[in-house]
Amino acid sequence: MVVLNLNNYRDHLRFIEWAKCQGHVERISGLIIECSGIAPKVGEMCYIINKHKEKIPCEVIGIQQEASLLMPLETLESVGRGDRVEQCHQKFTIRVGDFLQGMVLNGLGKPLDKSSLLKGNKVPVERECPNPLLRPPIEQVFQTSIRAIDGLLTCGKGQRIGIFAGSGVGKSTLMGSLVRNSEADISVIALIGERGREVMDFINHSLGRDGLAKSVLVVATSDASPIERYKACLTALTIAEYFRDQQRNVLFLCDSMTRVAMAIRDIGLARKEPPTLRGYPPSLYNELAKMVERLGNTDNGSITGFLTVLVEGDDFNEPVADTMRGLLDGHIILDRELAQRGHFPAISILKSVSRVMNDVIGRDHQDLANRFRHLRSAYTKSEELINIGAYKHGSNPLIDMAIKKHEQMEQFLRQDLRTTEDYEDMLQNLGSIVKGE
Repeated sequence: MVVLNLNNYRDHLRFIEWAKCQGHVERISGLIIECSGIAPKVGEMCYIINKHKEKIPCEVIGIQQEASLLMPLETLESVGRGDRVEQCHQKFTIRVGDFLQGMVLNGLGKPLDKSSLLKGNKVPVERECPNPLLRPPIEQVFQTSIRAIDGLLTCGKGQRIGIFAGSGVGKSTLMGSLVRNSEADISVIALIGERGREVMDFINHSLGRDGLAKSVLVVATSDASPIERYKACLTALTIAEYFRDQQRNVLFLCDSMTRVAMAIRDIGLARKEPPTLRGYPPSLYNELAKMVERLGNTDNGSITGFLTVLVEGDDFNEPVADTMRGLLDGHIILDRELAQRGHFPAISILKSVSRVMNDVIGRDHQDLANRFRHLRSAYTKSEELINIGAYKHGSNPLIDMAIKKHEQMEQFLRQDLRTTEDYEDMLQNLGSIVKGE
């Protein structure tokens, strides 16, 4: 029997140019390019070669009876009818590696400063969520160095928590503090749908040089295409997963999931999905769930996620906010009334909750936090009577104690986010408020 050794031919096969499936552009309508002559799968990449021989990357977002529906990742301006379309037979990928630390990328994973091409392994941005049966439980405290969070809304490593806020209530400042002062090994930040001016403001003022040095930023501004804004979140998630696989504890920040949802809505409506409440397509809820579930713990490391939700008109029951509350392990509400009083961070302790808090802290800490909330609630319910002088001292011992401790509680909840406080010092401070006379 003759044995053939084919190993010598493997290197030669790499340089063979395989036959390419080609079609052409039939129609352009809004954000959608209809093409014929190819038979791709949904999610695959294609390239349109225009009359200037430029390649425009597109993704297949739908298939009709006689045409494939493409959406360009970049501009549509140079695409015309009859342009050639090449099928790639692969999904959208980015390059990942340790070199990403300290870099600012666009939504497609390319350097915003137009620096040299990245080197590293190519990985697809659409990936499966970790097996729920193989997820390690959340058992360790994730320290943020923010008193209101560490003391009363304690987070755990691998938790997914939402920051729900309207515009102008200190969301970016809070995010910058989390990056600079939390105990994460590295931070991955997705800025999606922001104004271009706000990106540099966030880097220079909220993040700072030290914060940027231990971070990776993925930016898709409001003028980016819907599919780039959508891909920006997936790109950031994929980078965070890479560092988690390197046995790092990763902090993942996305500002904001509302803009991601709007991008999903634009894509869904373009491919003629039926609109539901406020125009969002049925696929929105599945897409958001898949993103959130990629965060969390694995045997290698953890991704702790803080996802902001921009609440339109301060309506905390609008579709995106309502959906995200059900997907996350807790929520932090930033209150406009507190912000207007100069109370920063403007965290409404009574409206916020961390669902893993009792799993990661001790019994003594639980008792202190519950007592603080009890006093805070008593004062809030009676605040109007107290302010107009209608409350009579001695009528209720709990309210009397809440009035006595009010100023101390306010000082505990307020914090200059340029400063930090050690976890043990925070517990002593909390204990002195609720136990002291």
